[in-house]
Amino acid sequence: MSILDFYKDKNVFVTGHTGFKGSWLCRALIKAGAIVTGYSLEPPTEPNLYNIAGFQEKIKSIIGDIRNFEFLNSAIRSSRPEFVFHLAAQPIVRESYKFPRETYETNVMGTVNILESLRLNSSVKSFLNVTTDKVYKNNEWEWGYREIEKLDGFDPYSNSKSCSELVTHSYKNCFFDDKSVAISTARAGNVIGGGDFAKDRIIPDCVRAMENNEAVVVRNPGSIRPYQHVLEPIFAYLLICKIQYIDNRHSGSYNVGPDDVDCVSSGDLVKLFCSTWSNNAKWISASEIDAPHEANYLKLDCSKIKNTLGWYPRWHIEEAIEKTCTWSKAWLAKEDIPSLMDRQIEEYLGERKQ
Repeated sequence: MSILDFYKDKNVFVTGHTGFKGSWLCRALIKAGAIVTGYSLEPPTEPNLYNIAGFQEKIKSIIGDIRNFEFLNSAIRSSRPEFVFHLAAQPIVRESYKFPRETYETNVMGTVNILESLRLNSSVKSFLNVTTDKVYKNNEWEWGYREIEKLDGFDPYSNSKSCSELVTHSYKNCFFDDKSVAISTARAGNVIGGGDFAKDRIIPDCVRAMENNEAVVVRNPGSIRPYQHVLEPIFAYLLICKIQYIDNRHSGSYNVGPDDVDCVSSGDLVKLFCSTWSNNAKWISASEIDAPHEANYLKLDCSKIKNTLGWYPRWHIEEAIEKTCTWSKAWLAKEDIPSLMDRQIEEYLGERKQ
């Protein structure tokens, strides 16, 4: 049974379904034949992948704030899902410096709310809280962080996600010790792919520069990150929820990132993007004065998910960039994006020749 076959006719609840990752996850679940309910604020950007991906009429979409417990709990109670993927978040580091209180309210209390709703509704059997690689206390190590390392994100976004991890761990121990619900967290590295229109993210900045026939401006070209195509974590999330549903002993925390060879600097990533895009694409470095702190070196050790669940990254950084450029050029040319997304999902799963 393929991972998509498993979710056929399964009742799934996705928070943050109007975001970049949430839209790719919903597209995969719809392709699987799952019964999907999404809960989120309105799409965070214009344009946005949610309105482009072509699945709005195939899911039940509830526009709501993760901070509103009563409304969220009502949505879960009425939809009675077996599986819950929690992606709703304030996900931008720089925005967290501008709006720290709102970031903590969303990322911490939002997690409390979804877990409290699980406690009050018995239908859910498998829950995944999607956090970030930035939950770790970053010592600028040359080796990857493991799931046993200390949690202590520096900026409000990263720290709020560290708190979200601790909240999840507490609820798991205090209220789900009977194993009635399998609960995990997934700490994914930086994702790239078609349909990300967020500000202050490197690939969206690249695409906007190409659209406007401008040079890409790179703030921190020396910063090294674990970049991966968005489908890598999406299918890791699906795998974690599936396997822990079958065997609760596999619940826990999992790093989800690329192999070491694909941990590259921002400058090298943009250089590869420009080379793949061609058409005389170019980039420039721009140092910032008094810029907010962001980590310079960060990568993950993903031995746990590889050895226990059998997940491995499938696309190297060159393929991830190629898929991103293909999607972005198709969008600029007003081509059929839903079909392209399905095609890339099939290519990722090895079901279609590339």
